[in-house]
Amino acid sequence: MADTQDLTQGAILGHFRRLAVPAAIGMVFSTLYNVVDVWFAGRLNTDAQAGMALAFQAIFILITVGFGLGAAMSSLVGNALGAREQARAQTFAAQGVAYGILASAALMVFGLVVGPQVIAFLSTPGPYRVAATDYFRLMLLAVPGFVLAFGINGSLQAQGDTKSMQYAMAAAFLANIGLNPLLIYGIKGLIPGFGLAGIALATVVSQTGVLLFLFGRLRRSGLGQGLSFSRLTPQRQAFAAITAQLVPTTFATSVMMIAGLVVQYYMKGFGTAAVAAYGIALRVEQLFLLPALAITGSLLPIAAQNYGAGATDRVRQSLFTCWRIGFAYLALACPVLWLAAPALMGLFTPDQQVVAVGVSYLHVDGLILPAYMMLFAINSFLQALKKPIWTLWIGLYRQAFGVAAFSWLYVVGLGFGVEGVWFGIATSVLTGLVLALLVAGRVARSLIGGLFRRQAAEGAAAE
Repeated sequence: MADTQDLTQGAILGHFRRLAVPAAIGMVFSTLYNVVDVWFAGRLNTDAQAGMALAFQAIFILITVGFGLGAAMSSLVGNALGAREQARAQTFAAQGVAYGILASAALMVFGLVVGPQVIAFLSTPGPYRVAATDYFRLMLLAVPGFVLAFGINGSLQAQGDTKSMQYAMAAAFLANIGLNPLLIYGIKGLIPGFGLAGIALATVVSQTGVLLFLFGRLRRSGLGQGLSFSRLTPQRQAFAAITAQLVPTTFATSVMMIAGLVVQYYMKGFGTAAVAAYGIALRVEQLFLLPALAITGSLLPIAAQNYGAGATDRVRQSLFTCWRIGFAYLALACPVLWLAAPALMGLFTPDQQVVAVGVSYLHVDGLILPAYMMLFAINSFLQALKKPIWTLWIGLYRQAFGVAAFSWLYVVGLGFGVEGVWFGIATSVLTGLVLALLVAGRVARSLIGGLFRRQAAEGAAAE
């Protein structure tokens, strides 16, 4: 395939640079996109910000299927490309599109039935619950745009193309800047103002545009000739392979978002200001995590292609290269986040109570960003080795048991107040990293001879 990058040859550091830089830029635009939404919600009122923060967590649980589909495509297509099996790669890319269409329809129906009930459980009666429910229902229309776009992007990433998403998110960000005020406030006599609902409508329009653009890029790529109607017809074996990769990753990501809802459950006891602060602080944190996410996300296609080609030394090297790059970036980012936290929170709200709570979160969570980076890299590593089930178990411990148990310990048991929630998150992340390192070592020993060359050499000698 002329436009497919061969990641099994050449310097691994160079591959990270070519993949991670465009991916990071695309992620920056993606987060700035969300930042625009938060900023405009703040111009409305604190209830709007709190409602959007809660609804965003709920809608994100649905679109985690898109993250799972993207990881599945990157792994399956990447392995096929590494093994020089072009026809199989094309089949998986086409089946990924079909899978995304069917999954989106099911998710929209499920969300319409269950979503409002979840929001009611996690909130107290009042304006911010109403705002969250209305926002959530409109955002369901954006589910196909998210799920299909992530799936298609996985196929593009498997070919070494991270620029397409960069272009798409840059355009979406610019569109969102114009659409938000237009749909929130309207134009007198021409377009009615929809308030908070206008932010949701702007997302539906712009994310649908992202989907159409990425689909066009996939059609023009080396996998495009596989997008015929016959190959879009669901195939049992392909769907089974996609599901095997998608389900653990989706559940692991869903558990992460459920952890966010657990945090929301604890936060509601500290008032609307605390709920709004958490939502804003998450966006600020994401801005600093984006380069780390791009770096660790780039590990997946690099490791997947090399694993498909049987280049086990390069698979190991790609993980350690990923960690080194991540640590170098975070050595600069963490101190900046700590010092700039008050100013960054102040950009989104004039409410000083909201600012104070958000700063306390950023000061605690900013210290564990390196642990997040290592965890993200291990997830990509396990997905590349086609062992995503382990990401689910790690996620269940860290984000289901860990966040709930440790937050209860600090908030209820030790009476730390809202800071206890932050300490609970930090403890779950650090202990989760220990578990993830043990799992990665075990999987590596069975599939590539170990994480270290000495282990690989001993394994080869034993055979």
